[in-house]
Amino acid sequence: MTIIKHDIVYDQDKNLSTDIYYPNNTTSNTKILIFWHGGGWFRGTKESVKSWGISFANAGFMAFIPEYSLAPENTFPSAHDDAITFVNWLLNSEYTDEDDQKNIVQIGASVGGTLALYVAGKFGFPTVTWSAPVDFSKWMENHHDVKPSVDAKDELGLTDIHDIHNSFYKYFVTTYAGSDNPAVLKKMDAASYNLDKLDKLMMINSADELNPLSSVLDFIKVLAQENHEVELLVIKGGGHAMDYAKDYIDESLDFLFQTIKRQK
Repeated sequence: MTIIKHDIVYDQDKNLSTDIYYPNNTTSNTKILIFWHGGGWFRGTKESVKSWGISFANAGFMAFIPEYSLAPENTFPSAHDDAITFVNWLLNSEYTDEDDQKNIVQIGASVGGTLALYVAGKFGFPTVTWSAPVDFSKWMENHHDVKPSVDAKDELGLTDIHDIHNSFYKYFVTTYAGSDNPAVLKKMDAASYNLDKLDKLMMINSADELNPLSSVLDFIKVLAQENHEVELLVIKGGGHAMDYAKDYIDESLDFLFQTIKRQK
């Protein structure tokens, strides 16, 4: 039976906390997994992905699922800053040993994947992303006429799935950015992150979904130019992140297990 510690505060000032899921066999060589939930930076909770914490613990990881500040009350770079605050807390907490950094891996769903990329660039943790949005500035330039909506089908009467996706994409991007300011959007782009320490990365995306595959391919080109290693898995259909996660959890965990083995 998985043991869970709820609401362990990692940022006193913002009153942000994490839940911790313990594997049955915990040793000094415990593998640690950070899971970043999605929700467009304006919704989503660590409680909503409890079953995933249990799954990661059952796979042998001590799993941490942190919460982070949400928009519109908290705009960019609040969630990004929270992610770094969490990792610094974790590395200096009672839950890690001095050499545990090499045992830490990440999975991020949707914008949680974007946060995972930001963290990976600074700490080098092996990372898997599920449908991580990576481009905001160029996308906005190409979608001036799109009206933002959290539910474009009902609010705007849209019926085409691509139009609905575009409307939602614009909604969550501008909500977290606080505006459509190009300078802010450029800083949000994953290609603008400090990726000096980026190590093993696997990106999973559907062929035709909310997150444009073309932007993912452009990001991978940037990584290749900087001689970074990345695996891309493109799956059929239009599912986004948690829509296909159960079907690709084995591939994700196997990738992370292999990276930990190679580092030892």
